Amino acid sequence: MEVLIIQKEVLEEMAAKFNRFTERVGALLAKLDGKSLNGWMDNQEVCRQLNISPRTLQTLRDNGMIAYYQLGGKILYKESDIERMLVANYREAFK
Repeated sequence: MEVLIIQKEVLEEMAAKFNRFTERVGALLAKLDGKSLNGWMDNQEVCRQLNISPRTLQTLRDNGMIAYYQLGGKILYKESDIERMLVANYREAFK
């Protein structure tokens, strides 16, 4: 293991910059609170809209019934893809 020695002032400056960064991210998240990303939904929003569990949503993904994007650990869905899946699986009621 390599040991790195830095001056206390440098460490404090790095910590201050990191704190400013986290404050900016927090402010951005506060602005987005409750807003969707222009037609994009996350797992929680899709589950709430379709009234399904996260496991059911995962099964839909695994079976290729729903399109999604995965960015790192975050999974996103286009609202239009959700609507397309619902229309494609629509069954007329019996008369």
